[in-house]
Amino acid sequence: MNAPRNPAIHPKLTDALRIAVTRKAADARALLAQALAEFGDRLAFANSLGAEDVAITHLACSAHLPLETFLLDTGRLPAETYSLLARLEARYKTRFKLYFPDAGAVEAFVAAHGIDAFFESVELRRACCRVRKLEPLKRALTGKQAWITGLRAAQSPTRDGLATREWDEANGLVKFNPLADWSEAEVWAYIRMNDVPYNTLHERFYPSIGCAPCTRAISLGEELRAGRWWWEAPQSKECGLHAKT
Repeated sequence: MNAPRNPAIHPKLTDALRIAVTRKAADARALLAQALAEFGDRLAFANSLGAEDVAITHLACSAHLPLETFLLDTGRLPAETYSLLARLEARYKTRFKLYFPDAGAVEAFVAAHGIDAFFESVELRRACCRVRKLEPLKRALTGKQAWITGLRAAQSPTRDGLATREWDEANGLVKFNPLADWSEAEVWAYIRMNDVPYNTLHERFYPSIGCAPCTRAISLGEELRAGRWWWEAPQSKECGLHAKT
């Protein structure tokens, strides 16, 4: 039996949707160009290989914008994510810079708390994120004055009111969110319209993909990040990469 088709990533490409996406893509591309002109090599794009980030990859590469792009490899990403990385690098003839967690810090955390300690409490889950994500991010952003993310306001309650340009107090940088006001349908319409490579887990109802043990498929009707740290309350579902303070 064939797997069910995920309607969220196969939006009907109506004329109205195409027009809206074309307009928003032009605005997002202009923002990327503006950010690059303002900050140059002091700007970096944090690419998690989610749907939003592959859309931004295409926006930048199709306009020949030389954005420095990095990926935080936590050591526990799904195999499908690594496969997508290889496809993107081949398609756009580019190379992502990978940052890995400090091996000693990972070993110490696992020795003290266990391999899957993040299931035990919000505090331990955040501690794991600090080791595997936040410390590598700090290294990735060293010497930078601005960064680009694929955040959207509609993704979760923690991202309500997101602006396309904001001050990131936690990292002391300007943050650009070129898809801040895009809907899920608009992201996928852009991907479909431009044949952008994407993570095959999206076909299996994974709208938001992080580390393999902390990500699951969602049911129709659940909010987009319901599959991330699904054992926690929605208000705590951030790893700290995008903390407000």
